[in-house]
Amino acid sequence: MHENLTIIDHPLVQHKLSLMRDKETSTRSFRILIRETGTLLAYEVTKDLPLITKEIETPLMKMNAPFLEGKKLCLVSILRAGNGLLDGFLDLVPSARVGHIGLYRDPETLVAVEYYLKLPELIDQRLVIALDPMLATGHSSAAAVTRIKENGAANIRFVCLLAAPEGVEYFNKIHPDVKIYTAALDDKLNDHAYILPGLGDAGDRIFGTK
Repeated sequence: MHENLTIIDHPLVQHKLSLMRDKETSTRSFRILIRETGTLLAYEVTKDLPLITKEIETPLMKMNAPFLEGKKLCLVSILRAGNGLLDGFLDLVPSARVGHIGLYRDPETLVAVEYYLKLPELIDQRLVIALDPMLATGHSSAAAVTRIKENGAANIRFVCLLAAPEGVEYFNKIHPDVKIYTAALDDKLNDHAYILPGLGDAGDRIFGTK
């Protein structure tokens, strides 16, 4: 097993992922499924958040009730496909702050090129969860996390639907301090750096483009 890798094997996650893998699944259905899966992943990724207690009053009595501690979460969508997972995370944590980073992979060199970056304030005081459905070569994801770190973030987690062994190995080499959460570790990359068996291009399937 790779270091810092958590595979979320909940039956509902696996079922919805299988539906997303099916090439016959429509754009509409894929979009709904990735949002639902994002919510399920969010539940797992946030299960160890620290809590504090505050006194409240129920209709019957006073009590010390648990609440999340510290600053609001920061979710960073790695554009454009990250937005598919982002919606699901926001369904569960609607008060989270949201950042976006735009990267594209140069088709010749496969190097990640940045074209957009906008992050919330006080990112150094927040848990940052970076979102991108596919961890293929790992270059784009690692570059995005590097930029997030350069802007002050220290507590970062990375969430994807699918990961390739090559991508996990590369990401761990660049960011050994960042945990990866995924629904599946697939077999390998093909010659065009697509994950096999994979689900195709997540962005195209979310937005209905080719």
